[in-house]
Amino acid sequence: MEALRSPQLSGASKSRGAAAEITQREGIAMITSVMFDMGGTLEDIFVDEASEWAAIDKLNEMLCAAGLDPKVDREELKQRVDAGWKRYGAFRDSCDVELKPIPIWCDYVLSDFNFPRELLEPNCEPIAHMWEVTHYHRALRPRVREMLQGLKDLGLKLGVVSNTAALYQVFDSLEEYGIRDMFLDVTLSSVTGLRKPKPDIFFVSAHQLRVKPEESVYVGDTVSRDIIGSKRAGFACAIQIGSQLTKEKDQGVNTAFKPDYLIEDIYDVFPIVSELVKKENA
Repeated sequence: MEALRSPQLSGASKSRGAAAEITQREGIAMITSVMFDMGGTLEDIFVDEASEWAAIDKLNEMLCAAGLDPKVDREELKQRVDAGWKRYGAFRDSCDVELKPIPIWCDYVLSDFNFPRELLEPNCEPIAHMWEVTHYHRALRPRVREMLQGLKDLGLKLGVVSNTAALYQVFDSLEEYGIRDMFLDVTLSSVTGLRKPKPDIFFVSAHQLRVKPEESVYVGDTVSRDIIGSKRAGFACAIQIGSQLTKEKDQGVNTAFKPDYLIEDIYDVFPIVSELVKKENA
């Protein structure tokens, strides 16, 4: 068994002593595609008190504009919404199934308010979209565009596989970042009904890209969703980049599944994949 050599990594990673950590793997299949997680991977993402309250205030505004006045103060609204998300999270995480925005908001998050369903349903996707971009601080990581262009110049197909509770937010964010055209496929849990780490959502993206999992690389920020899922799906290589969500999401994770590479700078995906492509052509 041959250990993969560390590729030339970015100066930023080297200055922090963050050379890629590499596990030993049997040979390398031909690499035809690279797929990415969204929040925490292509994007920096985090939640703080300010963003939590901003989302609550915007939710209240949207509900009132739709004739759905919660008739509670903002503290009680937040308490009820948090409890609703907890109920939905318990369901979602028990089966790795993602519901559409209508059942999420009507049957879980806002179920305590008994709003008329015919009034709430048309507002669920706009509310879901708002929540994703307001409850979370989001920003494209530095040098993502250069990294993606380098991969495309290698002739590789690129895709996104993301867990999300909104139907269109990921597409819109990719457009706003100016990188939507880089990706031949964007596969979302809200559309498929499947959540990472279920291998099936990875298979959907592979079918959309017309590639084989064993010819694909996956890049994500969590072991619990990204590394476990892509490994179970039979991907050739799994790369993990740390994020502010990693520790929270990976509590109690099965450590039997480990990434092939650990990086700190998203640009380092390019030299890693370049090295894999060179090895297959050697």
